[in-house]
Amino acid sequence: MDDRQFRNAMGKFATGVTVVATEVDSKVHGMTANAFMSVSLNPKLVVVSIAEKAQMLEKIYQSGKFSVNILAANQQELSMIFAGQVKNHQEVVFDQLGGVPVLPGAVVQITCEVTAAHVEGDHTLFIGKVTNIQLEDSEPLIYYSGKYRLMAEG
Repeated sequence: MDDRQFRNAMGKFATGVTVVATEVDSKVHGMTANAFMSVSLNPKLVVVSIAEKAQMLEKIYQSGKFSVNILAANQQELSMIFAGQVKNHQEVVFDQLGGVPVLPGAVVQITCEVTAAHVEGDHTLFIGKVTNIQLEDSEPLIYYSGKYRLMAEG
């Protein structure tokens, strides 16, 4: 199989859309990611997968903590901003949750302390111990087959 076929196949798995954020030297850094999952209930652990070439990789190593913000259906532009798809945009304002930057209006804001980092292939998997969670009652943004989607009532 070639790289394109693999990417197309992986794109057939519908996911939520997240922005992973961290703060280094009083500056917030964020990136869009859909490679996120829960790992354990006890202790409460999640994992995010960050590409070797991503600037965020070193930022998370430096800070030792990060947030995962599960985006709401009305936050597609934020996803595009943090994916580098929108060049001319207004500055994004972050809130703080336990000293970690989070995006207001996200369906879920999760803050984590890095407990482990595993290099696998061309990505690093950061295991994060969950330190705080905030929930909103709103619909999530979905990504499927290379396109943003909204959930439909079933």
